[in-house]
Formats: sequence, C-alpha cells, structure tokens
Amino acid sequence: MNIVEFTPERSQYVYTFGGAEPVMRVNPGTALALWSEDAYNHALRSVDDLASAKLDVRYLNPQTGPFYIVGAEAGDTLAVHIVSLTPARSWGASATIPFFGGLTSTDRTAMLQPALPEATWIYEVDTDAGTVGFQSRFGDFEVALPLAPMLGTVGVAPAGSEVRSSLVPERFGGNMDTPEMKAGTTAYLGVNVEGALLSIGDGHYRQGEGEACGTAVEGAMNSVIIVELIKGGGPLWPRLENDDYWMVVGSSRPMEDSWRIAQLEMTRWMAEMFDLHEMDAYQLLSQITETPIANVVDTNYSVVVKVPKKYFTRVQAFDGMHRELRGRARRV
Repeated sequence: MNIVEFTPERSQYVYTFGGAEPVMRVNPGTALALWSEDAYNHALRSVDDLASAKLDVRYLNPQTGPFYIVGAEAGDTLAVHIVSLTPARSWGASATIPFFGGLTSTDRTAMLQPALPEATWIYEVDTDAGTVGFQSRFGDFEVALPLAPMLGTVGVAPAGSEVRSSLVPERFGGNMDTPEMKAGTTAYLGVNVEGALLSIGDGHYRQGEGEACGTAVEGAMNSVIIVELIKGGGPLWPRLENDDYWMVVGSSRPMEDSWRIAQLEMTRWMAEMFDLHEMDAYQLLSQITETPIANVVDTNYSVVVKVPKKYFTRVQAFDGMHRELRGRARRV
C-alpha cells in the first residue's frame, strides 16, 4: 500500500472547507500519515494563557489539507478510514471562553449577564499509562482519564463554490466534534466538487459527548488514514461506520433539527440497505436507535443517530467497504 507522509508548514494551514488550493493529489487507496495542529493554533500552552488574550478567531481550527482525490467527482462517495490517532504532544489544553459553551449565553442565546469565569486547563499526557490528567483550577482535585483520541474535523469542500469556516459542521462534514470519529471508524462523505478536497484536523485527546464547555482536551495529532473512492451514491449527510454501528451525523440549529436530519438520513439508509418501505424503516429505527449528542457548542449543533449492527448480520453498507478498509489498516 502506498503511504504518503505530510506535515504542513504553518503557512500551509487552512481555515475553511472550500476556497483553498490542494496541497497534493492523492490516488484512491492511499494511506496518509498526517500531522495536524490543535484547534487553538498552539496559542494556549499554560494555565496562564487565556483565550480572550491569545486566540484570533480568524485562525482557529487549522486544517491539514486539502487533498485532491484523483478521480473524485460530484455525486461520488469518499470513504475515509481512520487507522490510528496518536497525540503529537505530551500535553493537551482545554478552556472556557467568554460567551462560548453549552451553559452560557451566546450571541444567539442572548442574556443580560456577565460571562462565566475564564480559565485554561492543561492535561498532561501519560503515554505509558494511556491517560490524560485533569487538575482542578478552582480547588484541589485531580484524576487520570483514559486517552480517547478523535478528530473533531473531517470534511470535504461544500457544493456551489461555497466556502465555510473550519469551525462549522454541515453536509460536507467539517467540525462535527463527535467522539465516534476515532480509530477504526470509516466516514463516508458525499463529494461535491472535482477532487473532493479532503481536510482533517482539530485533534482531541478525549472529549465527552456534547463538548459541553466548548472545548475538548485539544492537542496536535498524528493521524493515519486511508482514503478510498466509491463511484456514485454520495450521501447527503456524513455517514459513519465502525465494527459495531452504522451512524449518521446531522448538524443544524435548533438541536432537534440536527436529530431530525440524522434520523431521516438513517431511515433512508436503512430503506436502501434492506429494501424497506420508508415507513417500515422509520418504525424499526424507532425501536433500536441510539442518539448521542456530538456537540452543543459549534456554529451548528451535531447529533449522531446510531444503529447497532448486531441485529443485522447479512447486510453490509457500501458493498463491505468498511470491512475491506479494516483489513487494509492492519497492513499499514
């Protein structure tokens, strides 16, 4: 298998989906070994660094890419399999940012009140133990939490020459911030433009469902992914698959619309896979879905609808692409 390594120079970071020239052309079937910067652009390095003083909103969520996938055309499906995710630093950072997060007023949920206290937390990574260490800032408490690396952003260029901030989750993927985007997961993204223009970034050393305060344990990441192309069949919204679940991510506001998007797309996906009437698929999914919240803080909120594969042993999505990529991953 062809393996391509790429570590971007700072001048090569991109901060949008769409609107950026590709850094290289990649053939389907290639494994990419990539490095990506943290969501703060390395601006928060100690507990004394505060977001209001250090962060520039123009340069948040730097992405590695975009990669032009040879042969990809609008309407195709790009399969991105995450082989491995490894922290690229010995520490990660999280922060509360003024008027940003799930339990504070925002520009759209406007309240007459001061911002919550601003602070930065540094989590030390213990690679041997496989943990990140939480230490309280307003008391005397600490606990070691398991490392659970994930990518906050995986996406392609939007349709219609649109350019979107890398802070946004939408149909093209983007900043979905779901812990399901981890090693062993295959993401299926609908291709909107020639070459797809795939970018990844926003590494998290771990994150709870919802990303409540607005930031995870953010850190630079070493990622190994395999990209593959499926001609046609491009999904309208991102679909994910691991060994145990089929999943759809919906992103919108209000949050119930995120759920509706994901539920509708999963209904259509199940109807396609099992040749079911949509009403039968709707009824079946009403009894078996799991619905974790990915984030309640981004420009759009993201909700994941999951279907356990254990009930369905004879059907494979996308002609078994996930199983094929899992096999290739073992050889990388």
